[in-house]
Parts: sequence; structure tokens; C-alpha cells
Amino acid sequence: MSKGFWGVIIAIVLIIGGVMYFSKDDSASKGTVTNHVMGTSKNSVTLTEYGDYQCPACGQYYPIVKEVADKYKDRITFQFRNLPLSQIHQNAFAGARAAEAAAKQDKFWEMHDMLYETQKSWSSSSNPKSYFDAYAKQLGLDTTKFDTDFASSTVNDSINADIEAFNKTGETKQTPSFFLNGKAIDPGASVEEFAKLIDNALANK
Repeated sequence: MSKGFWGVIIAIVLIIGGVMYFSKDDSASKGTVTNHVMGTSKNSVTLTEYGDYQCPACGQYYPIVKEVADKYKDRITFQFRNLPLSQIHQNAFAGARAAEAAAKQDKFWEMHDMLYETQKSWSSSSNPKSYFDAYAKQLGLDTTKFDTDFASSTVNDSINADIEAFNKTGETKQTPSFFLNGKAIDPGASVEEFAKLIDNALANK
């Protein structure tokens, strides 16, 4: 075979190797799952919510979950992860960005609460960022840093990492979705329903 033929083969191999190399680097640069928790883990019981800030059902569950988290704050860990259903909630991913940008200034839970408590105000807006900027100012955040973090790939990657973590559970993508020690649960919209499941998990510990 001619030298030209082998030259083409070598070039193809080098191109494929380069693509694989850069693909590997890209995957390594992706974000890690978020770690927004409250309460104690001394009893090794963790209640995890995958939520969407624009989701009306999540908004209805919000005060219930907040009461549950407060009720069991000395006995369980409550964790929130992002699961924006962008196909049906146009502002959901932006809401998650706002919360994660606030987290960069240690104000995740404050922004989390504000987004749910004002959900009806920003959820249908064509420009939800104007609301988020106002919330950031109200929470005393550095608004310049907030804007930078809101638009950053780091925040974007962390949200996508949460979504991927949920996908790995094999559960149907819906919000809110709850897990107790990694096992999917369907508690119903009441503090009492949550309490039954959590009390049972604590008893088994």
C-alpha cells in the first residue's frame, strides 16, 4: 500500500484519539451534585426532595416540607436537589440558577424559600431575572457576584448534575419527588403522612 494511504490512516487515528481525549476532559469538567442540607445526620436518616421552583405542586408541598424539616431537625437530615422540568415550566431552570447563585454566598435556603413563597409572582413572567435580582438585593447579596454566578457554567453544571442524579434513580421524572434514605416514597401532602414514614425509618435505626 502507498505511503499516502498509511498517512491518511494515521491521520484518522490521531483525529479519533484527539476527539476521545477532549471528550474525556469535557466529562471530567462537569459539575457535582449539590449538597444543600439542614438538620442533623446523627441518626442516618435523610429525606431528599427533588424539586422545581416553578412547579405548582412543589409550591403546595413547600410549607408542609418546611414544617416537617423543622419538626425533625434534630433527628434527620433534609436535602434539596434541583429537578427543573423545563419542558413544561419555562422559568424553572432560571429559578434553580437563582437559588444556586445565592448558594455561592451562603444564602441558598433563604433564596429557596423566597422563590417558593413568591412563586405566583415570577413563574409566569417573561423576565423572571428581574424578580431574582430584586430578591438577591433583598437578601443582602452582592448583586454583581449574583449576576456572574447566575450566568456561570458552574451553576449550570451543578443543576444538570442533580438532574442526572435523579435520572439514575430510575424513577419517573415528576416533581416533587421524595426519597427516604435513597428509597422513593409517596408521602401524600400532609405533615402526618411524612411523619409516619420518618418515624418508621427512625425506629428501624
